Amino acid sequence: MSHATTAAAPAANSMSFERWLASRGQRTEQALERVLPAAATHPARLHEAMRYAVLGGGKRVRPLLVHAAGEAGGAPAAALDCAACAVELVHAYSLVHDDLPCMDDDVLRRGRPTVHVRYGEALAMLVGDALQALAFEVLAAAAAHGAAAAATTAMVVELAHAAGSIGMAGGQAIDLASVGAALGREALEDMHRRKTGALLRASVRMGALCAPDAGAAAEAPARRMQALDHYAEAVGLAFQVIDDILDVEGDAATLGKTAGKDARHNKPTYVSALGLDGARRLAGQLREQAHAAIAPLGEAAHSLACLADLIVARKS
Repeated sequence: MSHATTAAAPAANSMSFERWLASRGQRTEQALERVLPAAATHPARLHEAMRYAVLGGGKRVRPLLVHAAGEAGGAPAAALDCAACAVELVHAYSLVHDDLPCMDDDVLRRGRPTVHVRYGEALAMLVGDALQALAFEVLAAAAAHGAAAAATTAMVVELAHAAGSIGMAGGQAIDLASVGAALGREALEDMHRRKTGALLRASVRMGALCAPDAGAAAEAPARRMQALDHYAEAVGLAFQVIDDILDVEGDAATLGKTAGKDARHNKPTYVSALGLDGARRLAGQLREQAHAAIAPLGEAAHSLACLADLIVARKS
């Protein structure tokens, strides 16, 4: 990780959103490159497969949310690198495991063969396990890069909770058990708040926890965290709604993964529950909710607002 500890300026005050997006994306890619073991490190095939699973693809939405939320509170850039890498490593591990034949049985991810297709099922399982372990190792280093010790502990708890049985893993379990079932709106939202939303919410909260005043018993940081929580709830659901729409409307070349899987596997989705028009309306409403949540933060939340727009407008 970089040892720079100066707080990053809000994106709106220093550069356009497009430049901010490119800058933070490049920063995340470089940080991931550093924290992943070199491909030649023994056992080399495992480390090669870990790098294959993480590098050279992906939208990096979760790291971008970490940086945007942290910058809204003046967080040290190097601490944000730790949190951003940790959440992306957990996300990458989840994709490797989700693609396995015992789960979603997918052969394409980010426009390339999935990890189990390229390296075999057994090694793919180990890749996921190793990426999850590395995520917490990287996150624990945040205290050495500008985050308060108490905030680092809180981030570990956030990430573990989001990835575990109450969050992402629990949501995936509900998803597997719901194949062929007709879920109501409330049950569908509960599943996706866990499966997709929990890690997105953790990304926002972890960024906020890197801020210098995050542990202060003061009104300002408490109000900021509350606003970010409401924002994260909205963008977490919006991300899944758009995923469901793209699974219907997209194609493999654009998505970088197999399209039309949900209908073929008879999975409950926002499209199956609300129809395409209803799902699009919901995505727009969630975008408005996200903007309203962070409006009190003013210009400091500019990049967060732009990310909400990007999440709803994305085509892959």
